[in-house]
Amino acid sequence: MSHSVLFRDIAFFTSAADESGLPPSRGEVAIAGRSNAGKSSAINALAQRHRLAFVSKTPGRTQQINFFSLGAERFLVDLPGYGYAKVPLGMRNEWEQLISGYLQLRPQLRGLMVVMDIRHPMKDLDRQLLSWFESTGKPAHVLLAKADKFGRQQAVEQLRNTTKILAADFPGVSVQLFSAQSKTGIDEAEAVLNRWYAPD
Repeated sequence: MSHSVLFRDIAFFTSAADESGLPPSRGEVAIAGRSNAGKSSAINALAQRHRLAFVSKTPGRTQQINFFSLGAERFLVDLPGYGYAKVPLGMRNEWEQLISGYLQLRPQLRGLMVVMDIRHPMKDLDRQLLSWFESTGKPAHVLLAKADKFGRQQAVEQLRNTTKILAADFPGVSVQLFSAQSKTGIDEAEAVLNRWYAPD
């Protein structure tokens, strides 16, 4: 399934603020990341649409789960950004319940992509997210985004370090370099998505 086929009909479908709002689905992949890690840009780059996911100047703006339809009751699911200091504690707790519940209990979820800023990967909240998801036994894949901020050698070094950390703490989680800006790693990320969406 080539890029054009997977994302050809992508369109915003619905937002859910709690479990009751989750749509019926035959298969979905979630994308998560810290506020400012470059998640919206990554979604836009993968879908080859400029304004599909809202790139917010105010991190922590989206507190809902956004579903983008790929047709045939399949979805790309944009989870709210996390780790933004100005979000009030009550809201943060709600966020945690919503996200951890969704990641652990949603049977249609095929895999999780975690977007991390290559300059600050594997922060505490990234680890928390991966450990919530680990219990499901489903695959997770890390995009080291904004790879264009580093020179090639520095980027490869950071990839090597992150691979080592993941192998020790979250075996089975794969990782790659990614840049929405320079289009680095888009094919590689798509290959992962295609594999996850492929019919069982």
